[in-house]
Amino acid sequence: MRWAWELSTGPFGLDPERLWVSTYEDDDDSVQVWRDVVGVPADRIVRRGADDNFWWMGVAGPGGPCSELFYDRGPKYGDVEGFQDGDRIMEFYNLVFTEFQVDDEGHRIADLPKRNVDTGLGLERLAQILQDVPTAYDTDLLRPIVARAEKVTSRRYGENEKADVSLRIIAEHARAGAFLIGDGVIPGNEGRGYVLRRLLRRAIRHARLLGVDRAVMSDLVDAVVETMGEAYPDLAAARAYIEQVVTGEEDGFHQTLRLGMSLLDSEITTARDAGATKMPGDVAFKLHDTYGFPFELTLEIAQDAGLEIDRADFEVLMDEQRARARSDRRAKLDLTDSEALTRVLSESGPSLFTGYERTEQEAKLIGIVRAGEQVPSAREGDEVEVVLDATPFYPEGGGQVGDHGVIEVDGARLEVADTQRRLGDLIVHTATVARGEVQAGTPALARVDPAWRAATERSHSATHIVHATLRQTLGEQSRQAGSLVEPGRLRFDFPYHERVPLEVLDEIETTVNRRLLWSDPVRAYETTMAEARSRGALMLFEEKYGDFVRVVEIGNYSIELCGGTHVTRTSDVGVVKILGESSIGSNLRRIEALTGAAAIEDFRNARAVLDRIAALLKTSPEDAPARIERLLADLKAAEQQIKKAQSAGQKEEAADIAAKAERIGTTSFVAGEVPGRAVGDLQKLAVAVRDAIGAPAAVVLGSAADGRAGIVAAVDKGTASSGTKAAALIAQAAKAIGGGAGGRDDVATGGGKNVDGLAEALRLARAAAEELFR
Repeated sequence: MRWAWELSTGPFGLDPERLWVSTYEDDDDSVQVWRDVVGVPADRIVRRGADDNFWWMGVAGPGGPCSELFYDRGPKYGDVEGFQDGDRIMEFYNLVFTEFQVDDEGHRIADLPKRNVDTGLGLERLAQILQDVPTAYDTDLLRPIVARAEKVTSRRYGENEKADVSLRIIAEHARAGAFLIGDGVIPGNEGRGYVLRRLLRRAIRHARLLGVDRAVMSDLVDAVVETMGEAYPDLAAARAYIEQVVTGEEDGFHQTLRLGMSLLDSEITTARDAGATKMPGDVAFKLHDTYGFPFELTLEIAQDAGLEIDRADFEVLMDEQRARARSDRRAKLDLTDSEALTRVLSESGPSLFTGYERTEQEAKLIGIVRAGEQVPSAREGDEVEVVLDATPFYPEGGGQVGDHGVIEVDGARLEVADTQRRLGDLIVHTATVARGEVQAGTPALARVDPAWRAATERSHSATHIVHATLRQTLGEQSRQAGSLVEPGRLRFDFPYHERVPLEVLDEIETTVNRRLLWSDPVRAYETTMAEARSRGALMLFEEKYGDFVRVVEIGNYSIELCGGTHVTRTSDVGVVKILGESSIGSNLRRIEALTGAAAIEDFRNARAVLDRIAALLKTSPEDAPARIERLLADLKAAEQQIKKAQSAGQKEEAADIAAKAERIGTTSFVAGEVPGRAVGDLQKLAVAVRDAIGAPAAVVLGSAADGRAGIVAAVDKGTASSGTKAAALIAQAAKAIGGGAGGRDDVATGGGKNVDGLAEALRLARAAAEELFR
């Protein structure tokens, strides 16, 4: 608290006579420090309730009281008496005393084993105060980007409040989007990718509201880089890539708007035809949830059409979606842990991980949880969660799966099938009691499955080498966007705008395996975050790091922050086989690969398949591709000969059928059954007959094959354009075989299961021709 005051009144130069502080209502300690240690006058210390001065995440997790600093910006920002949080007396500094575990309602349920002070100091608010401007958008952080938004929209900031809101949204979202993409986030449909997509699409929508119907995001990214690039050189280095991503997202959103407009126009027509004045909320929700169509845009278009949207219905559906999202978020944040694990952590403290140094550890069994309840013991066959005071089992994290192995407790045996980190500092082993009975509080011997760990380490080190090689080959923007590291296999997601060619994948695989042969040392060490940055260590966007970090360095080409386990030298990996590459979303690719023994087995299987093919072809494996190419060429030639023969046969058959045509009015018409033909073949034949007759002509052919009846009609384009469509000839006929008819104006088909009705269908088709052409 003293440091916060010194920073504010010293380097920042804020007038201490214009500073206010707030505390939580029963936080006497903070009041005493502000008043007696820092020297803040008592009449400028304000006690406030939980809504203002108790911080928590909104879901179960850490929380605590907070104390804030406010600055009085003077009468030009409002005429107020005393303390009033707002434009004039503005909060800019927050100290959160994180000391409690809270439930979903924000109620304290336990003390945290480790407490901290979480500082929140808003750069934009501070700039707003120091530069003495009305809003953050008037500071030198955002005003140049707002100016670019003015340019691309041909609007002037400050002339119209509604337009100003749109200009601010465009500028802020463009800046946020540029930084997210620069940090490796890709627009997507879930997680941080979904947040980015919403930001970009909201900016695009507000540009459209201001009358812009062209791509503008790339231009705005330019302004962001020009404004922030000097302070953030990584942003400037990624400029071209960021522009590429936002342009792709903008193009995709415009396509989405076209699809959404088609659906919305249809729904508006339906509502009008029904005489309705209001559209159901589920229409707006479907547009929003499925197509990413902004609700405000749906509302605006509906209002232009004289219709309302059932907003209450829409909000119910949105609340249900938010509830699902909160549930997912709780699961991802490990907030679904039982109260039993919370008690274990509170009673015994965090688990000590010793797995970097050893795979076997003597420990004490400090907690057993069965079916969500803490229990003193477990018997043979029980499935339990077990906590040790120290463990060599690696808990799943950073893409690496949790360790397997066994825990022996006084003659009993637990088989561990998974290991997870819960509640931040608790390592939980999911296990089955395979033998005997285990008691909490007794000594235990934990042993990681050495084969499992070794195979996993090979995959993890291989992942780092693949990552480094991808960035070297495809560019620095191809950073990790997700990974899975498991025994013998790895999966690696990375941002890239197109398919990686096979020859490039081969080049990457060759480089990776060459680096394995070099047998480079793999070094893991702890250092400060500042030192890691100075060494160029790669930091992943989704991870959280403290002041001290663990660095994994491989040769002179890979250095990353990583908490996982690794081999000692690259040659320990053995070999890497890339299985393939695929798209998993817009601008997001995935590589899958095998490592070590699994890769060797894959090579052996591939060779066995090649040897078998060579044997069947009666040639050597080396000559097999050329032999296959010759066979394929021969096959293609034979197929062409067959097609020629079929074409000649079809022409002859078509001519025979055409010869049977009769005149109905001025149109030549023929109908008949051709046994055993699928609808596709029947359609080709009908067209050939029509062409053989010459315009004006109409043809109806029917056939039964594989228990289904089909019927096809074909008319020349002149007949179709004069108003007699092919479907009109067989509309009633198709019903006779149990189906309906449809297709193009000049060719229509129908089908059904009533084979016995085919003769009647052809009779009805002829009757239709009599009516249409007489």
